[in-house]
Amino acid sequence: MSVIEDRLLSLGIVLPKPSAPVANYVPAVVAGNLLIISGQLALDVNGKLPPEFTGKVGADVSLENAKAAARQCAINVLAQAKGVLEDLDWIERCVRLGGFFNTAPGFAAIAPLMNGASDLIVEVLGDRGRHARSTIGVAEVPLGSAVEVEAMFLLKTE
Repeated sequence: MSVIEDRLLSLGIVLPKPSAPVANYVPAVVAGNLLIISGQLALDVNGKLPPEFTGKVGADVSLENAKAAARQCAINVLAQAKGVLEDLDWIERCVRLGGFFNTAPGFAAIAPLMNGASDLIVEVLGDRGRHARSTIGVAEVPLGSAVEVEAMFLLKTE
């Protein structure tokens, strides 16, 4: 078992089966030594979007649930990475995370909520998980999700 998968196990995290795309795109692309993961929703292990992760942050979705949804998105990012790489130890470092929050008009306190995803990546990858990021509020996210997270990883060359 890989070092990263051992860490996931010690954290009690089981990666779900990677979800299939819902439109005309692929869930992940390897370009040179970069792995780019398409935006992931906070789908549970059954591929369903829990009701507490659906709706507008700052209106229908609590701050606690929005942060938990961002964490679940990051777990799903890692599931997509595993689906491509088979062994997550090929990840040299997380280069970037992008977070999109389905926000109520005027709600702007989203940066701390993205820590749900950022903290998970650092918890799993250690210093290799420290990354640049963007966090924005948007009018809508696919399927009415409260959050969507995308990622870019640098891969080891040997």
